[in-house]
Amino acid sequence: MRQFGLIGRPLGHSASAAYFTEKFSREGIADCSYALYELSSIDAFPDLLREHPALCGLNVTIPYKQVVIPYLDVLSAEAAAIGAVNCIRRRENGRLEGHNTDVIGLRAALDRLLGEDEPERALILGTGGASQAVQYALAERNIAFDLVSRDPAKGNFTYDDLLVEVVACSRLIVNASPVGTYPRTEEAPRIPYAYLTPEHRLLDLVYNPPLTQFLDYGRQRGAHILNGETMFRAQAEASWRIWNE
Repeated sequence: MRQFGLIGRPLGHSASAAYFTEKFSREGIADCSYALYELSSIDAFPDLLREHPALCGLNVTIPYKQVVIPYLDVLSAEAAAIGAVNCIRRRENGRLEGHNTDVIGLRAALDRLLGEDEPERALILGTGGASQAVQYALAERNIAFDLVSRDPAKGNFTYDDLLVEVVACSRLIVNASPVGTYPRTEEAPRIPYAYLTPEHRLLDLVYNPPLTQFLDYGRQRGAHILNGETMFRAQAEASWRIWNE
């Protein structure tokens, strides 16, 4: 039995196990399983690999997309450029390869949300591993961006000093933070939503719940919105291709 799974913390919101279990059933893949491995810290990662020798591939989510890198033997060119890993392939010799399929999912999501109407400037909320992939995907499209972080050393703005003019002129706003994820669905990033317009596009990488407070506030202002499901499905299928190359 080939085993696959997801590492991160917490994982109560994740649809990965359900997605792959349904995929295996639908496609008649009988020799594979997928499980959630909630690690208390990244230090537990080597123990997980020792305890599960049949693990062939892993997805990686918050908060381990960056700190898992020192445990890997090699990175794909894109993962190295992005500085974050969300997909690991374990070779038969035990060698661990780090990949980033988030950026593949982001390309699909941005294509769907933006179409031919690409903005000149964007605002990215959050500066973690998911944000790194967003920055890479926007740079590919020559879309300039600012970063908003709780840590003033990591972003162009904090949530406390974010200028309303920046929100007004950033026609694409991406929530790359976990704020609003189940079960804390009443939360939303602290930005001045009153300055959103029907010209704005809001992308939330969160997919549970399908309509986050962030997206709902945008919807109320007439903005175009998209949740993280498109990205989730595209990156999951890209991971599967990597594991089976």
